[in-house]
Amino acid sequence: MAEPFIRAIREEDVPQIHEIETLCFAMPWSEESILHDVKENVVARWLVLDDGAGRVLAYAGMWFVLDEAHICNVAVHPDARRMGYGRRILEALIALAKENSMSMMTLEVRRSNTPAQNLYHACGFLDVGYRKRYYEDNKEDALIMFLEFSYDEEGAE
Repeated sequence: MAEPFIRAIREEDVPQIHEIETLCFAMPWSEESILHDVKENVVARWLVLDDGAGRVLAYAGMWFVLDEAHICNVAVHPDARRMGYGRRILEALIALAKENSMSMMTLEVRRSNTPAQNLYHACGFLDVGYRKRYYEDNKEDALIMFLEFSYDEEGAE
């Protein structure tokens, strides 16, 4: 059996990503929105964790806006949870942001989603505020989280 590995998203991954999106989120992105990000959004960067046979186990996406990497989605297929894949894909996303000289990363997460918050905290994110009634499905608040990168004069972290 092949070892799971992280790679850039491909157009043919979109149906699998949409399936995971639907399984994981109350307000999933449409397949068209994901495809738009992959094909047309010049600031979007998406990664997938491939099981080695082409099956997407996890994915994560972010947008580069000026010097900020804004995480839009991180998800692990329910059948592949509790195996460290969420941390692997998040760490790869952080590394990609650093490789592109971003100075910070931000994200919003549901206040009730403590497993995700724990993952983000474990990777160095800090709680910095809230967006009141952010989620349309139930008007839940979002926790805003932040990770800052520091570089020396040569650009090394």
